Amino acid sequence: MRRAALLTLLTLGGQAGATAVLEGRTLRLENGPQLVWQRTLPDTLGPLTGPLEVGDEVLIGAGPAVFTLGDGGVVTGRADLPGLVSALDASGDVITAATELGGVTERFTLTGRGTGLSVQERVVLPPDPAVTGWLSDAADRVPAGEVRAAAQADPLNPFLAVREAQAQRDPYLALSTVRRALNGTLPFPAWVQLAARLDRAGFPSAADLALDRARRDAAARGVDPEIMVSRTALSAYGNPAGYVGTLLDQNRLERAGVWMTYLRDLHPRFEGGPALYERYAQALEAQGREGEAGEWRQFAQSLRAGTLYNLGPQGLGAVRDAARLAALALALSLLAALLALSVRAWGAQGEDTRALGGRYRSWARRPVSRARRVFVAYATPSERLTMTLLAAALLATLGGLHWANVAQAQLRSPALASGTYGGGWGNAQLDDLNLRPGPDAAVLTGLAAQLDGEDSLARERYTRALPDACARNNLGVIAQRRGDTPQARDLFRAALADRPDLMAAAFNLGLNPVAPEAAFQRAFRPGEARLCYPDQRSLTRAATGDLSVTLRGALGDPLRLLDGSAAGSARLGLALLAAAGLSALLVLSLLLPRTPLPLRRARPVGFRVLGLLLPGSTLLDSPWGGVLLGSWAALVAALSPATGLLVFPQLPALVGAAPRGSLVAALVLTYVLNTAAFVTAEVRHARRLRQERQGDAEQPV
Repeated sequence: MRRAALLTLLTLGGQAGATAVLEGRTLRLENGPQLVWQRTLPDTLGPLTGPLEVGDEVLIGAGPAVFTLGDGGVVTGRADLPGLVSALDASGDVITAATELGGVTERFTLTGRGTGLSVQERVVLPPDPAVTGWLSDAADRVPAGEVRAAAQADPLNPFLAVREAQAQRDPYLALSTVRRALNGTLPFPAWVQLAARLDRAGFPSAADLALDRARRDAAARGVDPEIMVSRTALSAYGNPAGYVGTLLDQNRLERAGVWMTYLRDLHPRFEGGPALYERYAQALEAQGREGEAGEWRQFAQSLRAGTLYNLGPQGLGAVRDAARLAALALALSLLAALLALSVRAWGAQGEDTRALGGRYRSWARRPVSRARRVFVAYATPSERLTMTLLAAALLATLGGLHWANVAQAQLRSPALASGTYGGGWGNAQLDDLNLRPGPDAAVLTGLAAQLDGEDSLARERYTRALPDACARNNLGVIAQRRGDTPQARDLFRAALADRPDLMAAAFNLGLNPVAPEAAFQRAFRPGEARLCYPDQRSLTRAATGDLSVTLRGALGDPLRLLDGSAAGSARLGLALLAAAGLSALLVLSLLLPRTPLPLRRARPVGFRVLGLLLPGSTLLDSPWGGVLLGSWAALVAALSPATGLLVFPQLPALVGAAPRGSLVAALVLTYVLNTAAFVTAEVRHARRLRQERQGDAEQPV
């Protein structure tokens, strides 16, 4: 024993003056001319930074992590960071690591040594697979014959341990290896990825434990079930929804239930959630478990609260589809009306412009006189008013479609749909959104600061948002952490008085709400006050404002519309500008004096043909003509693949879930009604024409 202790002291003493040298990917620890140990770090670890000697250990940055290497170059500690490590520094007694991702540089303070290596600041993991999937990817790229040696050199990588367990023939040794894999510390995306691998490898109990570790780590990092998660972010965080789909395909309903519970606890508002909830409910019903299926449907229904028009987390998609359908219907109505009126006025316009130099040359010779003879001038005031209203409605609908696209893109941005707020990378993304000044934006930015531990900055922003109930609640949380319980309770009461449905304030007052978020707070953040998170309506107001704000911004910056950066489509931007120009021209046409049409030219052959082909287009003098035209256009739009209604089966819900046969029958009915109205108009026109001829014949020569 005495000799062993002496040898240990001599070894540590020898390493105290050692120097770490990195050449290429080979790391050597040298004590003068003596080589203490060396290790070649594989390419799978990514770019290397360092090394840095701290006592008898060596720190080196590899990818988005900092490793501590002990005796023999074996990994003894790891700190997971939100970007690729670009620098390591040990000035004084403080070890700092700089990371970079997407042009954003952050600095973190590393504390502890060995297996206790940790990060002092809050680490917010961006939804980037290069960061969240780095550890599993590094293990996957190790050749099968080198897995055992790699696991010995890096015992803190559980993915190597799982690969080693899968190759182990002895089930007891495999189970022991799996238990070793669960002893480490991982960020929650890695826990989710590990759980899926354990599930596939036949270790369901270990997978359940990994999912529980994922919940706890995510809760500690500020991830919250009230925050929306995009499909991209969820995929980067282990893709649990995709794995549920795989389990349902394999009819492994019990395991799918475990993963659905994880999603419900941590990411209930994930993109595509309603469809997955319904699929799982149908699978439960197929096994005779109607009660459980009803509970899941009720849970999915509860997520509609606080969303746009209470349509659910994906409600903006329904608004977009409805606006697309309405825009196509209005465009068809307007084009049919303009076409019919231009055909009716074509002959009379040709005669009237002959003296001015012709239909087209007259624009250059007599522009003012020619402007009074545009085909709209031959329309009656009621026909002009109908077309103007159609154009204005089209402009508003296209603006609504543009607004829905912009709002949907904003709400899917990583700053708002990553499960939490704050962090250097998240705040940089939030700045790029150009939030509209107001209480909603102040609450959002204040919440990001509060989650990062900057209570003074958060208090300043919440104060600007008062008397917002959410801001009051979060100010109460700051007061409670400060030890001022009376002020905190006063703020909680004021917040609940302003919004009686505010779950966070009710929870903080001890009223025990039954919301899933309250259960999450009790289970994974015991003893902590509940923060108020902005709902989808608040986020939409902060990111885009209402329709009038979006229209003013879009029409005030047409170049941004045409490059598609705001509308998401240059064609939509062009259509919006065209609708605005046409609306302005039709408003001006209301001021033009009417050029009467001779009765004999009031219904030419082409006009009559269009009257039969385009229901309502030749009956705009009557309000029923506008109703008939709008109904026909709406039915044609609903049956058109351009709306997506025939491509995506779920979208017919926009037209009352009517099957295609019902839509076709309604379209036929519009043609029947139009034919009856057309015949009536023809009879009336013939009577007027006969009366005119009789009057001409009775006049004295």
